Amino acid sequence: MNALTIIWIALPLFIGFSIYLLPSICRYLALGVAIISLGYSLKIFSLSLPLDLQLLDNFGVILLIDNLSGFFVLTNALVTLGVILYCWQSDKTNFFYTQVIILHGSVNAAFICADFISLYVALEVISIAAFLLITYPRSDRSIWVGLRYLFVSNVAMLFYLVGTVLVYKAHHSFGFEGLRGSPPEAVALIFLGLLAKGGIFVSGLWLPLTHSESDSPVSAMLSGVVVKAAIYPLVRCTLMVPEVDPIIRIFGVGTALLGVSYAIFEQDTKRTLAFSTVSQLGFILAAPEVGGFYALTHGLVKSSLFLMAGILPSRNLKVLKDQPMKTAIWIPLVMASFSISGFPLLSGFGAKVLTMKNLLPWQVIGMNIAALGTATTFAKFIFLPHEKSGGSKAKSGFFPAISVLLGGLLIANGVYYQAYTLTNIIKPLLTIFLGWFIYILIVQRMVIKLPRIAEQFEHLIGGMSLMLIFLFWVILGNQTSIF
Repeated sequence: MNALTIIWIALPLFIGFSIYLLPSICRYLALGVAIISLGYSLKIFSLSLPLDLQLLDNFGVILLIDNLSGFFVLTNALVTLGVILYCWQSDKTNFFYTQVIILHGSVNAAFICADFISLYVALEVISIAAFLLITYPRSDRSIWVGLRYLFVSNVAMLFYLVGTVLVYKAHHSFGFEGLRGSPPEAVALIFLGLLAKGGIFVSGLWLPLTHSESDSPVSAMLSGVVVKAAIYPLVRCTLMVPEVDPIIRIFGVGTALLGVSYAIFEQDTKRTLAFSTVSQLGFILAAPEVGGFYALTHGLVKSSLFLMAGILPSRNLKVLKDQPMKTAIWIPLVMASFSISGFPLLSGFGAKVLTMKNLLPWQVIGMNIAALGTATTFAKFIFLPHEKSGGSKAKSGFFPAISVLLGGLLIANGVYYQAYTLTNIIKPLLTIFLGWFIYILIVQRMVIKLPRIAEQFEHLIGGMSLMLIFLFWVILGNQTSIF
């Protein structure tokens, strides 16, 4: 298994550069890498014990592969597979597929890292590949959005790198366990870098513009897996160093509420989905013990929703109410919206039930409000008009891609089949119906435009500074239990 793991890590990078040299078979090579990753992710769940590899002792590289890694790697494999199928008949060049596979491989690497310096390398490669995908259209708008993303990402990683050096100075090791006993400023700087990179709370408000202005396949990759490359180490650190658990849970609840507050009133479909991504990342952090399963369901749902948003007649929800879409597109749109709202028979139901069962008492009210807000938000999509012959025609690769992603939601529904008790079913259904009621009677009739000043480029770094101060305050408040 050790040799297989090394080959699996190196293969996407080798194939990624080969794709650029073999344009005639670029799609097939990319598809093959995604299928191999899918097979490897399923193999992870058959391991009886976690696989722990220390390739360079305390200096890194430390790899840790277990069920948590398996959920994240499986998400990456299915989302990448869906994106490749979606683009199969498009005019995407070999350069596009090269970046997709390099991004796929670097995200896989991030999902098995257990040391800060290896994670830093993986996150930097992710930033470069994501930047090249965002700017792929080569329009003025895409280049500006890509440069904005790259600048914010690099600043976040600068904070992270300084914190990593402080951890090494304290323990002469880059391992995640080094958070225990490190100076408060080290923990604050590392967490700030990861929170900003992952789109969490105020420091993550770069995310809505970046995800909404990218091409739909790129948005699917960004929301489905890229932001989770920074979420995974936060979850892993929490499980390895339980003393930081309260800090992560605080940001989980705050992020869930912040994101859904914007998503409810947003009238742009892609911005709605982007703010929903911010909120759903909060659900992953709110209950780190089961964050892997929630990450899988969210990745499949959100990537499919962004792919669907790319073929809708308009991005404006008000326009969509007057332009019925094809029923064949509306059905998968409703399935995905049901899943993220927590409707039974889809894995989003089990993920939400499992998350709610692992909340601490002080989190329950806030996360229930966030769940209600999610149901209200996605009522916008569920109640859109549709007809058999309406709207624009779907791309040829749309239905194979959606079949993979939504099929994954149906199959993953069996991961936590114990959720299907009468009590567990009634509560989500009541939440969903109440969310629909709020949307129809209140939200649909309101026109509220929330300020975007915090999203402006010149304020993003200021937001990071405020987050750093807040992190210092929270960490010092928990200093007795952590240090």
